[in-house]
Amino acid sequence: QSKYYRSSGINAEWPLRPGVVAMNMILNPKTVNKNLFNKRALSHFKFVVAGGGSGGCAAASNLVNHGSTAIIDYADDHYYQPMWTLVGAGLKTTAQSKRDEKSCIPSKSNWIKDKVEGFDPDNNTVLLGNGGKVTYDYLVVALGLDIRFDLIKGLPETLGRNGVCSNYGPGNADYTWKTLSNIKEGKLLFTFPNAPIKCAGAPQKIMYLSEAQLRKAGVRDRCTLAYHTPGPAIFGVPRYAAALSVVAQEKGCDVKLKSNLVEVRGESREAIFENLDTNETSVEEFDMLHVGPPCSPNPTYANSPLADAAGWVDVNRSTLQHNKYQNVFAIGDCNSCPTGKTAAKVAAESGVLYHNIKNVLKGQSLSADYNGYTSCPLTVGDGRLILAEFGYDGSILETLPIDQSKPRRLTYHMKKDIMPGLYWHGLIKGIWRGPSTVRSLLHLGSK
Repeated sequence: QSKYYRSSGINAEWPLRPGVVAMNMILNPKTVNKNLFNKRALSHFKFVVAGGGSGGCAAASNLVNHGSTAIIDYADDHYYQPMWTLVGAGLKTTAQSKRDEKSCIPSKSNWIKDKVEGFDPDNNTVLLGNGGKVTYDYLVVALGLDIRFDLIKGLPETLGRNGVCSNYGPGNADYTWKTLSNIKEGKLLFTFPNAPIKCAGAPQKIMYLSEAQLRKAGVRDRCTLAYHTPGPAIFGVPRYAAALSVVAQEKGCDVKLKSNLVEVRGESREAIFENLDTNETSVEEFDMLHVGPPCSPNPTYANSPLADAAGWVDVNRSTLQHNKYQNVFAIGDCNSCPTGKTAAKVAAESGVLYHNIKNVLKGQSLSADYNGYTSCPLTVGDGRLILAEFGYDGSILETLPIDQSKPRRLTYHMKKDIMPGLYWHGLIKGIWRGPSTVRSLLHLGSK
């Protein structure tokens, strides 16, 4: 097991000075200095990883063999979040997406179970929620982003009630399935935010899965489905936008472009949309509303010297090294790389980050380049999936030697049955670093 430092008190698993600790507790049970452990545990590490999600676990797993490594995260549970779309469609359960965080933390690392409160990169220091500090030689920021239901008026008050649901957030997808499975007739709305979002394909994936469920239940002809997006197209990459437009048309799903959800009135089951071309608003009634929430940078890094003007950790898009602080790197949703924020992005970045940190340790130039690779496995119902893979500026980076813009059963089973294991046993263990090698082999080195 990893060394476990609960920074707000004594923990029985603390490995430091057990004899002294035990004697002090016996002689002075009411006056034990709770910071006794922190003086060493919360001091200095060669590597500090801020965040214990997919990026943090992958980075720490790769770094532990190169020096003392601390990973800071307060969560008890770790989730494979891409599964939540399938949970919302009744194809998986939330329990299947969840594991104890302790089992995901690399065994040789030091787990500091606390919140990251801030960063002082000029002094190589991370500030903790309990008032403590950790210093480092090298820092990896992996704090993800914030889901912001609060940015849509009326949404927080009605989420999880009145047919208002979202697959974003632990447990939320359970209500999506509860709502969907009880639909007998009516109007189902699905929305994409006018803001950054985690997994840009998720808001429409659940629409196609819902359409399939309605057909299975024999009520499809009594229901209408509509997808509202503030964008000029159904998807940001033209190749896949064209394919998804065909899917939506075939399934009778109405696609409303330049349409942004600005308010939810849960009690009356009304959604208010703004037309971004005319600035006019309209009201639509619904029986089920699935919201793709706006996302934003976490204030912990957004309000620190590490942030760029938009609030993301300001890194070189190729090397993942901070543009000002050369001993700082960032991985995953929190960094400023202009590409889709997905688990696939984390996998591809983890190899680049590890290679470049090793080069820094050797005093060499950074030679690994991240090409913006990300992936959206777009479930379209009926056990089929469009496997979108792309990089910076929408460049196509498909792995398989087939047209992945066509819905296929093969790619659906990859998403449903293979990718979860690849995540738990590969990505967060620092082993799976994206499909670049596989892609090169399958395309005979041409990609």
